[in-house]
Amino acid sequence: MKQWIKKDVDKETIVNLSKKFGLSLLQASIFARRQITNPEDLLYYIEDDVRFLHSPFLFSQMEDAVDRILDAKDEGEKVLIFGDRDVDGITSTTILYEYLKSLGMDVQFRVPTRDETYGLSKEVIDDFAKDYGTLIITVDCGIANVEEVDYARQFGIDVIVTDHHEEQSVLPNAVVILNPKVKNSGYPFSEISGCAVAFKLIQALRFSQTSLYKQDVCLLTAYENELGGRIECVKLHNNVKKDFFILENIKEPIKFFDTKLEGFLKGQQIFTWNDLETKQVLKNIFGGGIEFNTFDIREEASKIFPSIKNLSLVQLKEKSTLERFKNESLNEKSNLIDSFVNIFITWFNKQCEINFPAQAAQENEELQLVALAAIADVMPLKNENRIFINHALKHINNKKIRHGILELLSRLNLLSKNVTAKDLSWTLIPAINAAGRLGKPELAIDVLMEKDSLKAAAIADEICALNEKRKSLTESAMQLVGYNAMQSFEKNKNIVFVVDEKIERGVVGLVAARLTEKHKVPSIVITFLDDETAIGSMRSCRNFDCTEFLLGFSDIFINCGGHAAAAGFTIKKENVLLFQQKIEEAATNLVLEEDSSNTINIDAELPHDYINKSIFELIDSFEPYGQKNSVLNFLSKNLKVGAYQIVGKTEKQHLKLTLESEKNKFPAMVWGGADKIGKDFNVGDFVNIVYNIDRNYWNGNESLQLIALDIVKSEN
Repeated sequence: MKQWIKKDVDKETIVNLSKKFGLSLLQASIFARRQITNPEDLLYYIEDDVRFLHSPFLFSQMEDAVDRILDAKDEGEKVLIFGDRDVDGITSTTILYEYLKSLGMDVQFRVPTRDETYGLSKEVIDDFAKDYGTLIITVDCGIANVEEVDYARQFGIDVIVTDHHEEQSVLPNAVVILNPKVKNSGYPFSEISGCAVAFKLIQALRFSQTSLYKQDVCLLTAYENELGGRIECVKLHNNVKKDFFILENIKEPIKFFDTKLEGFLKGQQIFTWNDLETKQVLKNIFGGGIEFNTFDIREEASKIFPSIKNLSLVQLKEKSTLERFKNESLNEKSNLIDSFVNIFITWFNKQCEINFPAQAAQENEELQLVALAAIADVMPLKNENRIFINHALKHINNKKIRHGILELLSRLNLLSKNVTAKDLSWTLIPAINAAGRLGKPELAIDVLMEKDSLKAAAIADEICALNEKRKSLTESAMQLVGYNAMQSFEKNKNIVFVVDEKIERGVVGLVAARLTEKHKVPSIVITFLDDETAIGSMRSCRNFDCTEFLLGFSDIFINCGGHAAAAGFTIKKENVLLFQQKIEEAATNLVLEEDSSNTINIDAELPHDYINKSIFELIDSFEPYGQKNSVLNFLSKNLKVGAYQIVGKTEKQHLKLTLESEKNKFPAMVWGGADKIGKDFNVGDFVNIVYNIDRNYWNGNESLQLIALDIVKSEN
C-alpha cells in the first residue's frame, strides 16, 4: 500500500474562499489543501479571459524590439526568423513568420534540420549575410549564442533574441533581448514558453498600429468623501501604468501651483470618467481659475458596453472582477483610479477587436499554438499559462481550429470528444515533435501554416507516419540502452548515464525521459552525430535542476542550455569519456529530494453520492492539468466490489472492477492490478480507493470511470 496523505485544512479558510470567490465548499477545500489561496493565483483558476494576460510592454525592452522591426519594415530589410526544431520552436517560428509576412515584410524562416545542432550557428549567419540580410530574430533560442551574435554583428546584422531558457553567465550582445528569465526583464511571470514570448512580441507589434503606441495618457478622477476632496491620476505608456499621483484629504481650497499635480499633468492627454462631476470637484478644490483640458471617456466606452453608461467609478469598482482578487493580507489599497484603468484598457482592447476583426481571429489561431508550446515545454500550469491553454481549448472544442491542427486531430481520433490538455500532451504534441525529431521540422511548420485543407491533410498524413516511426525508434533505443542504464543506476545510484551511437539523435530526449521515469533519478543519454561531435539530453525529477547541474561542466561542452527539468548539450566526441568520469564523480555528492512516487496526496474525500457525472463540473474547473497542477486525487471508502474482469491486449495484466455504492454502480480501472483480485480483496468485499476520475466515450456517449491509484480492502 502506498502512503495516503490528506492534509488538514482550516475550516474558516474554506468558508472565506467560498464566500469571496463564489466557490463551492468542495472547490474551496481543494484550493486550500493545494495551498492556492493567494487571490492573484486564484484569478487564473477562476477567470480565463485573455484580458487578464500580462501586457507585452512589461518587458523593459519591448518598445525597442518593436521599433527595430518597424524600421526593418519601413526600409525593406531582409529578416530571418530562426527557431528550434521542437514544438515550442516550431510554433514560435510559425506565428512570428505569419505575422511579419502579413505586414508585407521580406521575411524568411529557418530551423535546424537533420544533423544541424540546436541554436543559431555561424553557417546560418553566413548564408543570411550572402542574401544581404540585416536582421535576425531568434525564437525559443539565442540566449546562449554569445559568440554567434557577435559574429553576426561583423556582417552588420542585428539580432533580436526572444527566448525563455535560463540565462548564462554572459548575455549575447543583441540589440534587444526578450526573455522573462533574464534579470531586469521587467516581465512579472518568468515561466512562459518561447512561443508565448514570440506571441507577446506580436501583441506589441499589433498595438504599435494603434493611436496609443508610444503615447503617454493620463487618467484622472476627482471626488469628495468624508475626509474631503481627493484627486487620483495615473500615467499610462503603451497602456502600462508608469506613474501615479494622489492628492487627498483636501478640506479647504488650495492653490493648484502649490501642488505637484501641475507637473504630473503637463503635456498629457487627460481622460476623465463623468467629466462634469470631475471638473466640479476640481473647481471646488482649486477654484475657478484653472482650465483642465480633458476628454470624457465614459460616452465612448458605453457605446461598446451600454450597461455602464450611467455607472460611476464607485459602481464600476463594485462590479469589477479584479476587485475580488485584491490581496487583503498585503493591505493592497484599491483606488477608484484602478477601476478607471481597467475599464479604459478593456474598452481600448475591445475597440481594437471591433476595428480589426481579422487580427482578432488570427490571435485566436496563434493562441492555439501558444497553448501547444506551453504543454510541450512542460510550463507550470499557473498564472497566464492557464489562460493560454483554456482559451485555446475553448476554440478547439468549439471547432474553431487551425487547418493543420484540425487535420492532425482528425487522424488522432480526437475530434469526437472534448479535448483536454492531457489529450494534446499525449497525442498531438508527440506527433508534431516527431517531425523535428526525425529531421523534418519544416513539415510541422508547413502543416501549421497551410490554409488549404487538402494540402494540410497530405502533410498531416506524412507527419503521422513519422510519428509511428518515432515510436518504433524509441522502443528500439530503450532495448539498446536498458542493460547499460541498469548498470549505471546500480553504480551511480543518483544518476543514469548511457552512451550509444546507435540511438537515433531525434529520440535522445525521449529515451532520457523514459529512463528517468523508470529509475526515478535524473538521466543523461548521449549519441554521436558524426566522427567528431556528440549530442546529449538530460531529464530530471525530484526537483533537481538539470540545467544548473550541466552548466557546471560547460568548459567541456560546445554548447548547453535548457530548463530545470530538461536540458541538452553538444560535446566533442573525444570529451565524452571525460564527461562520463566527471558525472560519476559528481553523482556521489548529488542530493535529490525523496522519491514521492509512493506517496499520494488526496485532494478530497468524496461521499458515494458525489460519484456521478456532475463531478465533471468540479474537475473541469481545475483544468488544464499538468506541471504544477496535477489531476485531482479523490478518496472514497467502503465501496463494494460487485464484479471484475482481467483485461489487456497482449498480457492480461489489468483489472477492471465494478464498484457499487448504495445507489449506483461504476467502473474502475486498476492498471497493472490483475494480481490484486483474490489476494488483496475479492468480489463482495468492501474497499477503500484513491482514484482519478476520467471520461469514457462509447458510441458518442460520455460516462464516468474511476482510475485507481491505490486500492485496499476496508478495515470496517
